[in-house]
Amino acid sequence: MILVNNPGDWGHIYAPLEHSVWNGCTPTDLIFPFFLFIVGVSIVYAMETKAAVVSNHPKIIWGALRRSVILIIISLITQLLFHPGFAHLRFPGVLQRIAVVYFICTIIYLKTSQKTRDWLIVILLIGYYVVLNFVPVPDTGHASLEPAANIGAWLDRTVFTTNHLWSESHTWDPEGLLGTLPAIVTGLIGIRVGSWLKRKDRDDNVKVSWLLTYGVLAIVTGLIWGLFFPINKALWTSSYVLYAGGWAIVGLGICYWLIDVQGYKKWASPFVAFGVNALPAYILSNYIPHYLNKLKFGGATIYQTLYAPYFSPFNASVASAVVLVLLIWLLMWILYLRKIIIKV
Repeated sequence: MILVNNPGDWGHIYAPLEHSVWNGCTPTDLIFPFFLFIVGVSIVYAMETKAAVVSNHPKIIWGALRRSVILIIISLITQLLFHPGFAHLRFPGVLQRIAVVYFICTIIYLKTSQKTRDWLIVILLIGYYVVLNFVPVPDTGHASLEPAANIGAWLDRTVFTTNHLWSESHTWDPEGLLGTLPAIVTGLIGIRVGSWLKRKDRDDNVKVSWLLTYGVLAIVTGLIWGLFFPINKALWTSSYVLYAGGWAIVGLGICYWLIDVQGYKKWASPFVAFGVNALPAYILSNYIPHYLNKLKFGGATIYQTLYAPYFSPFNASVASAVVLVLLIWLLMWILYLRKIIIKV
């Protein structure tokens, strides 16, 4: 996402590094659900032992709430530093959705069985499909899947008002309230997979085989459902949940086989440096470009000086983004070598 969010020139971006305009799914559209998926997996690994003792639950829940609130505050403060004032402060957002999904999935994991969670996945996905496709939107009197006309956009305008939404028209938000419900399913799928990986009664090769099988089935099911309920990240449609979740399961299955089963670990170290300090990396990806763009050399920006004269427009744009990724990675690598982990 650091690469995607910081091109040198927003007018020249390679297609795989852009979000879909509306329906459809690019590689970029998979990153956010992958993160929510791995949040679900991590809940199992972080909480399984403590969750077995019911008396630990209040402490775990309060800890999850504290982390969630801090994430939301960090997001809002970051906005205010760049755009002072509350008049147009965006209330929904990426960190906000991660915080809410993490908190709700934590409670569901602690207080329900896996069978109940499986039923929740089915109920939420089908229920979301019914709501978006058949419940009339109060503004128009009919259901819609268009950006500003769907019932999720109406709910966000009603709750947050148009001054506090993301889109340029201030009529809808890709991280809105209603779309958080299927996003929770993405986290629950991660919990399902994390619980499977933690099982002691299954051989590693069996685990990998089933992960790849279920992942492919989810992808195919998502594609089929997408024929009449389009795959759409902004709406976080049920078909998108299954399609993106399937790729997440396949990706994790391959990584698990390479790293844990086959023992090929050294190649992953650069990615681990990002992973253990994901939050500071994400925050720095907002701050560093903001201040670098203020630097001028003879009246020209860094991009105009170092990249634009030497590459084609598209390559100059992606080269600038790649250098930023490497710069932030270097900072994370230093923290990693010093065993410094910044978390909430």
